[in-house]
Amino acid sequence: MFKNLAIDAVLVIALAGIAIGRIPRLRMNRPGMALAAATFLVVLGALTPTGAFAAVDIGTIALLLAMMLVVANLRMAGFFSVAGGRILAVARTPKSLLALVVAASGLLSALFLNDTICIVFTPLVAEMARRARRDPLPYLIAVAVSANVGSEATIIGNPQNMLIGASSGIPFAEFTSRLGPPALVGLLVVWLVVVVAYRGEFGSKGVRLSTMDGTRVEIDKPLIAKSLGAAALMLVLLLVGVESSIAALAAASVLLVTRRIDPEKVFGYVDFGLLVFFAGLFVMTKAIEGRGWYESVVKNVLPNLVGSDGTPPIGALAGFVAVLSNLVSNVPAVMLFRPLVPHFADPQAAWLTLAMASTFAGNLTLLGSVANLIVAEGAKRAGVDLSFGTYLRVGLPVTIITIAIGSAWLLVA
Repeated sequence: MFKNLAIDAVLVIALAGIAIGRIPRLRMNRPGMALAAATFLVVLGALTPTGAFAAVDIGTIALLLAMMLVVANLRMAGFFSVAGGRILAVARTPKSLLALVVAASGLLSALFLNDTICIVFTPLVAEMARRARRDPLPYLIAVAVSANVGSEATIIGNPQNMLIGASSGIPFAEFTSRLGPPALVGLLVVWLVVVVAYRGEFGSKGVRLSTMDGTRVEIDKPLIAKSLGAAALMLVLLLVGVESSIAALAAASVLLVTRRIDPEKVFGYVDFGLLVFFAGLFVMTKAIEGRGWYESVVKNVLPNLVGSDGTPPIGALAGFVAVLSNLVSNVPAVMLFRPLVPHFADPQAAWLTLAMASTFAGNLTLLGSVANLIVAEGAKRAGVDLSFGTYLRVGLPVTIITIAIGSAWLLVA
């Protein structure tokens, strides 16, 4: 009895801490919580050590690591700063600048991870707004929201999609063909909502902006060429059907074969905390699957999510995933939902709905995704206060509209 209570207490405390980002009176981040919880679960007997190690999806961990290595080389080469600076330099009015920020943040996130784009673009956009004497808030919110929306389009756009790609076996091209259209429409929605929400910033006509020209950016042209070549190789391998983790590892390995770059510097860009976070979550969700209360929840919830013919009612499923994603965050939500997918007659439809809803749901609140928090922290360092309520002004309508559009598209596509 005590053992079961202790296991459930570890799971509840860890999930709550991961959802809000902290545990009162303790200095722990999400990776620390996940790793500690996984260890305690093994010690308490919820899983055997062998079972815990087997629960970790090595393919997903490998994909994450490989993508981080590819992105690390692009960052070291100065690619993102150059690309962002040149894109922003094209803008001449607030509305056109917003359109370029949304497009650049969304499209680059689909290829190089939304978190990375937020890390790079936040200080760049804040500096641009300062130079142009504009309110930085709408542009910074647009970076976060459009990065989330754009990342929905591909298997490599965000961590939860990587997990779904590794678990579902859906080919890269098919995944993008099914989820790319709602992502593109979603970027237009982001632009419209931000313009409406900040009429004062975008209502005046004839306003012209100063450009980012003259900003010195150190670049390594040979490394940019090599990195883009490796990224192109990865995309070709993905399009011809190579497993996503192998395609990404091939690109990363090409970049690691070098005479010029210190490998320690490259690995210094790898977010090992995120890898630890995923490993811990895999163990936690495996333990949850064996709990009696989880089986009871499945028995009561699943009939409402599975149609009479075994196909998922897209709207109800998307709504459930959106709520779950905002209770425990989108990556844990995807992991918790994974065991339910085999119960559907059309698992692929369920996987795609899970990817769409969990990603778009990350825009609901400032705490909804790591990308949002990255922008909020970057904004604070730039002297800009991006509060929960301020973010909600854009995040709430964007989430409702994009999930509705995504659900409608999956119903007819």
